[in-house]
Amino acid sequence: MTRHLTLPNQLTLLRLLLVPVIGYTLTASWSYHDQVSVAVYAGAAATDTIDGRIARSRQLVSELGKFLDPLVDKILVITVLAILVSENVVPFWVVVVIFSREFLITGIRMIAAGQGVVVGSTPWGKSKTVTQSLMIGLLILQRPYPVLSSLAFAFVILAVVATVASGIDYLWRYRRFVM
Repeated sequence: MTRHLTLPNQLTLLRLLLVPVIGYTLTASWSYHDQVSVAVYAGAAATDTIDGRIARSRQLVSELGKFLDPLVDKILVITVLAILVSENVVPFWVVVVIFSREFLITGIRMIAAGQGVVVGSTPWGKSKTVTQSLMIGLLILQRPYPVLSSLAFAFVILAVVATVASGIDYLWRYRRFVM
């Protein structure tokens, strides 16, 4: 087991452990809880970039990492969005679009993996990740800083467009697994 707990996998597990911390800070009522929540979320999101780079540069890519990394990403994003929906910060339909895309791509990845094919990330997938992270940060920060509301709304639209475009891109690239 320890050979699988490489530094990239440890970073992924750290990201998973930060999910309840973000959930707590998002729903807290003490001063600056939103700012702390964004800082913790940004740190968690940064580990997603760092773990992949380390894994590839040091040849530490593992089956555990390939499984855990996208799963933890989805847990993080869906948890935060579910809280934001419950607090009427983001419309429910946005979460449905994002969750549907994640469910679809996970299904494609599982079918492909069963046939020995690894479905890697694409430029659209990376754009989706960046716009969703910025959207989440802005949605949280607009609560204490209402001046950010228009920018947050713009990033909701950008994130939805990138999410749908990414889903279509994956469907097209890997259509042999869904048809």
